[in-house]
Amino acid sequence: MNKQTEEFMSKLTLPPTGWAEVGKPHPHESAVLHVTGEATYTDDIVELQGTLHAALGLSQKAHAKIRSIDLAKVKASPGVVAVFTADDIPGENECGAIIHDDPVLADGLVQYVGQPIFIVIADSHDNARRGARQAVIDYEELDPILTPRAAHAAKSYVLPPMHLTRGTPAEAFAKAPHKLQGKFDVGGQEQFYLEGQISYAIPKEGRGMHVYCSTQHPSEMQHHIAHVLHVSSHDVLVECRRMGGGFGGKESQSALWACAAAVAAVRLRRPIKLRADRDDDMIVTGKRHCFAYDYEIGYDDNGRIMAAKIDMVSRAGFSADLSGPVATRAVCHFDNAYYLSDVEIHAMCGKTNTQSNTAFRGFGGPQGAIAIEYIVDEIARNLGKDSLEVRRANFYGMSDAEGPDARNVTHYGQKVEDNVIHGLVDQLERTSDYQARRRAINEFNAANTVLKKGMALTPVKFGISFNVPHLNQAGSLVHVYTDGSVLVNHGGTEMGQGLNTKVAQVVANALGLPLERVRCTATDTSKVANTSATAASTGSDLNGKAAQDAALQIRARLAQVAAKRFEVDASEVRFADGLVIAGEQSVAFPDLVMQAYLQRVQLWSDGFYSTPRVHWDSKSMTGHPFFYYAYAAAVAEVVIDTLTGEWRLLQADLLYDAGESLNPALDVGQVEGGFIQGMGWLTTEELWWNKDGKLMTHAPSTYKIPAISDCPARFRTELYKNSNVSDTIHRSKAVGEPPLLLPFSVLLAIRDAVSAVGEHRVNPPLRSPATSEAILDAVDAVRAAVVTQ
Repeated sequence: MNKQTEEFMSKLTLPPTGWAEVGKPHPHESAVLHVTGEATYTDDIVELQGTLHAALGLSQKAHAKIRSIDLAKVKASPGVVAVFTADDIPGENECGAIIHDDPVLADGLVQYVGQPIFIVIADSHDNARRGARQAVIDYEELDPILTPRAAHAAKSYVLPPMHLTRGTPAEAFAKAPHKLQGKFDVGGQEQFYLEGQISYAIPKEGRGMHVYCSTQHPSEMQHHIAHVLHVSSHDVLVECRRMGGGFGGKESQSALWACAAAVAAVRLRRPIKLRADRDDDMIVTGKRHCFAYDYEIGYDDNGRIMAAKIDMVSRAGFSADLSGPVATRAVCHFDNAYYLSDVEIHAMCGKTNTQSNTAFRGFGGPQGAIAIEYIVDEIARNLGKDSLEVRRANFYGMSDAEGPDARNVTHYGQKVEDNVIHGLVDQLERTSDYQARRRAINEFNAANTVLKKGMALTPVKFGISFNVPHLNQAGSLVHVYTDGSVLVNHGGTEMGQGLNTKVAQVVANALGLPLERVRCTATDTSKVANTSATAASTGSDLNGKAAQDAALQIRARLAQVAAKRFEVDASEVRFADGLVIAGEQSVAFPDLVMQAYLQRVQLWSDGFYSTPRVHWDSKSMTGHPFFYYAYAAAVAEVVIDTLTGEWRLLQADLLYDAGESLNPALDVGQVEGGFIQGMGWLTTEELWWNKDGKLMTHAPSTYKIPAISDCPARFRTELYKNSNVSDTIHRSKAVGEPPLLLPFSVLLAIRDAVSAVGEHRVNPPLRSPATSEAILDAVDAVRAAVVTQ
């Protein structure tokens, strides 16, 4: 055990039952399988005899009525067995996540380029794809809406607009010594999971259907499949052992692929595999919502925000999908780490003739918080101050002890009870040598005309919980076998983040066993029912608690057996290091288990957990939507070439509050991965639709995700020493989504470097993603503004 782990362990205040496995930096439970190629993904499952392959026939128009479809050439294509349209769906032609506005197959109307119209079944994957290209479709084209601002102008929304007001923003704005207003746009982002969308549907006896699916939400897939097949949920089994990445893209949008495969399987009574090629996957599926902002801000001489008004318009796509919850979270995270006394927020989900956008790591939180960070950066430049000074002036207060103006209640009414952002930022400022580096950058910029450096320190406060209260629940099953080995099943899904590793650690900890004695099985709707998606950074929180609940029930029964054997009280029994101990007496865990079995003691148990204290009023947009907050901060230093727009991240310093980390190795990996993924969103990953509504960045050749070469040479990540005040699993904190907000520092460091072109007298109009073209445009704008001053 290393020193850091020992320090973590020494802080744990838990029952004396071993606790040896929690806090250790264990490797991912499938790491060896990944490296050796033994890990089984959906496409690796051995195909049953008679398996056929499916492909989707896609719309070539953004918005049109279908006059006619001629599928003769499709059916005559080599290897094609069958073709199915909306008329062949036994039940509902619908797979919308919340609202019934998302057909599995278009029926008479297409609403984006890439919308599925029919399913081709063939003897091979390639033959199915070739056949799908042979359809002859006659369209009556309609005018498309392609951008969020165009949707807002046309009042085209997938849901009614949302509004939140606190205080009297108009009055506060009138009193503010300084005012600014502006516009800002941030682009969307493709999830780019390495394993694409895939489902393998196998018809079973009676009306049964077994679907292997790469999905973050097996229970929702079960629900949708049952509806399209017109059967009951108990007729459908959905199973997912692991995913090759999800990032939100497989929360709701795996439904289309699962439903299409199931429809074909039930029609032909044959196993059907539907695997999307990368181009088809990117053209069909939704992405992170891009946002357009219009804002007005009032602030004082110290940069403290006195009034804020903002209109947010997202590109929802043609259907609602998860746009409502995404917009809600954007509203709730507009504050980021800052107290806003008087605020007015309007959020609109623009209906566009593009893919229906969906969940993506952060789920609207990054889009909400980036706006206020851009604004604070602008305020600082207007006042001639370091942006860190202005950020500190706006931080939430520490506690109620600060008096009536504690500044610790959010604009949606939740008290910030555990605000560590002050101490965390102080520590990062010190350990990153922020002030000295700032002075060195100023000297570098004064001596260089072509290359300019920039730096920024940005904080993060991120709420953890689903913002729909009933989703904050989880179940599990734990089985102890007579040889002392343990099998765990829970409702979460493994997508590479290490959820199964953490849950196994929790169960091993509860039973005092080494980790290798615990195994997690595939997520399966026949074992744990009615599960929530593995999303909102709640995977470990929910499923860890549920699994612990089940394990502790078994431990309590075993403790009674041991107490009788040792003739002591059950409270004196400890479980540690594979032993069951009472004073000087001990017995090996497997021996006690066998004894319990012979005494007919139940050696399995179910567990359940529901997050306390979460509630939300969607009408007033107030409540307590989050169980707790995770905090973090990052410092980024960049250099740009003002002649080409090229840039490089020179150094990144990250400090993340994971509470009492369940697994420091996994958590550091998640922080660094989230940072790089978020940096891609804000700098290189540009989604571009042409004037006809076709997504032109639909492959690795045209869409630039970060590579190893984009990581900085100096990359330092630490976990902040803290313990969650909320009763989470072992007082840990979530680490999935919040790190994606840390690269705000990269975008604003680039903006700082561009600003240096005009000696920081002009606010650069830098759009996001800050591609080389965007950087050059901002540099030109700054130079032009300086000339006119």
